[in-house]
Amino acid sequence: MKEQLITKKEIPSELTVKIEKLSNLGLGIAKVDGYVIFVKNACPNDIVKIRVGKKNKNFANAEIIEVIEPSPNRIEPFCKMQKVCGACQLQFIDYDAQLKIKKEIVQDTMRSIYGHDVEVRDVIPSPITKEYRHKIQYPIGQTKDSKRILAGYYKTGSHELVNVKHCPIQPAYCDEIIDFIRNNGNITGYDESTHRGELRHVVIRTSYANKKSLVVLVVNSNKISNSAKELCNLIFDNFENVSGVGINFNDKKTNLILSNKTEIVCGQDFIEENLCDKTFKVSVNTFFQVNPLSADKIFRYVKNYIQNNFDKPTILDAYAGITAFGICLSDIASKVVSIEEVKQSVELAKEVIDDNEIKNIELHQGDAGDFLSNETALGRQFQITILDPPRKGCSLNSLDYALKLTEKKIIYVSCNPATLARDLKYLKEHGAIVEYIQPFDMFPHTYHIENVAIIDLKNVQIPEIKLPY
Repeated sequence: MKEQLITKKEIPSELTVKIEKLSNLGLGIAKVDGYVIFVKNACPNDIVKIRVGKKNKNFANAEIIEVIEPSPNRIEPFCKMQKVCGACQLQFIDYDAQLKIKKEIVQDTMRSIYGHDVEVRDVIPSPITKEYRHKIQYPIGQTKDSKRILAGYYKTGSHELVNVKHCPIQPAYCDEIIDFIRNNGNITGYDESTHRGELRHVVIRTSYANKKSLVVLVVNSNKISNSAKELCNLIFDNFENVSGVGINFNDKKTNLILSNKTEIVCGQDFIEENLCDKTFKVSVNTFFQVNPLSADKIFRYVKNYIQNNFDKPTILDAYAGITAFGICLSDIASKVVSIEEVKQSVELAKEVIDDNEIKNIELHQGDAGDFLSNETALGRQFQITILDPPRKGCSLNSLDYALKLTEKKIIYVSCNPATLARDLKYLKEHGAIVEYIQPFDMFPHTYHIENVAIIDLKNVQIPEIKLPY
């Protein structure tokens, strides 16, 4: 007989449960006769009394009333704002336990989406777990009566702004810059509900290598006001480590933080960062990993893997950003071909390539799918393809083209286990073999995890691709 599971009507509003594990969104999972309850701020092996909120057919959400018996891995968060700020979901869990949890998240995701067990190696930890975040994006608001500027993060699952005075996962001087903005200038904070107010966000890109910062004020306008220009000058004049201050214009009703239009008011429009003993230029709109030290580990790992298994291969660097992979791999490759859609990233990559006198990188600016289509039509082949797409993963066309263009290996770098598993499943259906997945902790104290998948193509059946010409 089919097992009769408990229904949502039978779940009481308060009950005591044991947390089994964490979901891919960092929520504790408890089960009552097969009915799943997701619990905020829960640690595996906690025994907790919970208050159940909205009940759906197959699951409910709940909050902890009392920790009756804490897990051995539950610790006191080092940030007083952890429970109200939505940035560090796992900070109350011991760091070694966080790494094990993240490995389990990748394993569970692979089983549920990819459909088979695949070797997931132990997570390589971040070299530092405080002050690691080198891209800061603070929403800005203001108090209703006093009009005092507020800056911080949103509470989890809401647009309620938490005014953060000190954030220990970002460099301390960023707190000083944000606090200066709160208390200086005549600029107004943004009100999302009315679409009024000038300052929407403050974005800071900082360099681990030289501690320099690029500060960008995102304004609800299409031109620079006197108040915004004055604040830019004040920031530049009062902070020696700020190498540039600019304005990004975003007057649309949108959740996107940055528009494509930025104007530098003072100083430079980039900072410099080091990866694999090479210096990169990073602008406000450039995709670049937020944790430079963990990023360096990933790039060196991929470089060592290629160097140990190939002799001067040809490499395709797709979704290249500022061509960080291509530049890092250039001295072990015979040729690197790079494709990136964002024009400014390609321009910065060209500067780095010229500065380092690298001669074997071929840069292309445009859509990855269109470019791969052209390469397929030309019959070009690469021994290795690096795929490093955004969180949404690759399009099916891009995967088809990668299979057709690549002779030996695809190295897929992903910040989203779900889309990685989806894309690996598609590659597997065409004969690709996932050798293993190596996770890296790019985002300590969060449920996010970066993965490097090594994919062998020796048994691949090339998919039929309808070329547009």
